[in-house]
Amino acid sequence: MQRTTTTSSPDAGLQFLDPARTPSRDATHFRRIIAAKKHVVDAEQDLARAVADARAAGESWTVIGAALGVSKQAAHKRFGHSSPC
Repeated sequence: MQRTTTTSSPDAGLQFLDPARTPSRDATHFRRIIAAKKHVVDAEQDLARAVADARAAGESWTVIGAALGVSKQAAHKRFGHSSPC
């Protein structure tokens, strides 16, 4: 039976591995996945800051949506939680 976990810890789920049935392997791919996930998180934070800065500078949701390739409504729904429409 395979168990899943929703924690974001790098060792999440490792407690369910049976060393007797799980061969030892190079951790290169494991480390690459962790690094890529961190890049995604960093990029999402950078994007949120860029949108907040654009709003603070007076840019419209139409312009922001165009930059994101989405509608102004979609941009506002995703990023408008701390800014008035």
